[in-house]
Amino acid sequence: MARLGVALGGGMSPVDIVDCVKLAEELGYESAWVVEGHGGDQFSILTACAVQTKRILLGTSISSIFVRSVPTIAMAAACVDHFSNQRFILGLGSSHKVQVEPEHGIPYGRPVQRLRESVAIIRTLLRDGVVSYKGETISIERFDLWFSPIRKEIPIYVSAVFPQMLEVCGELAQGTIMVWSTLESGRKAAEHIAIGARRAGRQPEDIDLVSLLSCSVSSNRQEAFERMRPAVAFYAGFFPRYSRLMAESGFPEAAQAIRTAWQKGDREGAAKLVPDELIQALGIAGTPTECRERIEAYRRAGIALPIIFPLGGGPDGKQRVMDALRACAP
Repeated sequence: MARLGVALGGGMSPVDIVDCVKLAEELGYESAWVVEGHGGDQFSILTACAVQTKRILLGTSISSIFVRSVPTIAMAAACVDHFSNQRFILGLGSSHKVQVEPEHGIPYGRPVQRLRESVAIIRTLLRDGVVSYKGETISIERFDLWFSPIRKEIPIYVSAVFPQMLEVCGELAQGTIMVWSTLESGRKAAEHIAIGARRAGRQPEDIDLVSLLSCSVSSNRQEAFERMRPAVAFYAGFFPRYSRLMAESGFPEAAQAIRTAWQKGDREGAAKLVPDELIQALGIAGTPTECRERIEAYRRAGIALPIIFPLGGGPDGKQRVMDALRACAP
């Protein structure tokens, strides 16, 4: 069976997410990934998913290395891994300065170095049960676990968009989590992952390449596109990193126009500025047949694990997500 994952969050309640993960398991999805942001504590939601499922892999996509202490992340990961009977994948990322500082009141700086140190601390604590660490961004005098993890090593996937972090993934991660990928993104990412892997004496093929792919499914193709437009506008308008990504993906004028409108507070106007071509290039939108064909295209382009991210939100959000799960099922 072809590998396929689902990411859930974005306006869904914790209970709805659990229901959708249960459905995903029934439909044969390989993995379910819970995003966070403002949507509830991902580790507690994943614990609920763990005790109500048996096979499906469960992951964070992603857990920010800034908004929790590193030992707290390690303990949370070990607990979900226990409740899921070793089905957990820890997805880590640097998040964004525009979220971390104003929304959490936490200083943001040197994300690449902090990511390196976070991974080292988590692995040491899970393996040895105790860690003391003196780094450039994190110092821990001593932290010891008062329980034994069910696994001494949990797979760690790292989110990456641009070359520097992609190479870091190649050096130290079991997988790379991309987002808003074009069909060309997989090939380019693989090149940088290979550079990092070889630098660390690793085999590039040992690093799993996955991508979250925003997904809007409808029997009416244009309706699917209209539902996707606000999501694209939010990412392009609010996050400088994703605005740059969209510009470098071949849409510099659209990315700039969307960001300008968003910064002026015109969210509806920003959404109207999202062209169909940008939606086609960076996501999965259309009829069920078109969406399944698009998923296959990503596989052929080198994305080993496509992860559909159905758009939720609104009174019928849960039903739309479930419909998307059924439409795209492996």
